[in-house]
Amino acid sequence: MKTIGMLGGMSWESTASYYKALNHGVKNALGGLHSAKICMVSVDFAKIEALQHQGDWQQTATILTDAAKSVEAGGADFLLICTNTMHKVADEIASNITIPILHIADATAEQLKHDNITRVGLLGTQFTMEQNFYKERLTNKHNIEVLIPEPIERKRVHEVIYSQLCQGVIDEDSRADYIRIIERLFAQGAQAVILGCTEIALLVKPQHTQVPLYDTTKLHAEAAVKLALAK
Repeated sequence: MKTIGMLGGMSWESTASYYKALNHGVKNALGGLHSAKICMVSVDFAKIEALQHQGDWQQTATILTDAAKSVEAGGADFLLICTNTMHKVADEIASNITIPILHIADATAEQLKHDNITRVGLLGTQFTMEQNFYKERLTNKHNIEVLIPEPIERKRVHEVIYSQLCQGVIDEDSRADYIRIIERLFAQGAQAVILGCTEIALLVKPQHTQVPLYDTTKLHAEAAVKLALAK
């Protein structure tokens, strides 16, 4: 079994979901008392969040690159960046380590393609929804068209992530807003919606809507288990 590297803490709420999913995945595959081999560094998200909103992506890259080097030094065979937004600096991190990064957008796209989804809605932070690092990877590498919410909806989605979900707050009004946004994307032609922030699945679950949902945390973890157990 390969050792899974986790670059976590963004937020720790979703990192806990990753840890649980990875261990469940290995146990389900191997049975008994088996669990995942994991090396993790968890960063202080307050520093990352402040730099994100200041637009200082270079400093976030520096912090996460240092953390990734520690994960590699700890014996990891490959790396998960346990957040969608910080894949903005994935290429810089990758250029400074020797182990591969399992990209969250690729893991999600592989499942979408398997399910014959070619047009998808995307929810996430405003950085993920509005900037090109995530959408262009889905479109250019995987030929998947991406729809995003209207500006006022993007602002609402973003605010809920940082003010509620990253702090473990689950609010029914926020869930209702998310469901309305998801169903509007579906009405606009999206065949499914990507929950493109690792915290969103804490709020919105498949039973809350008839629209197919793709939970990036779950899909990323499943891809990691498959890679860790590959011969």
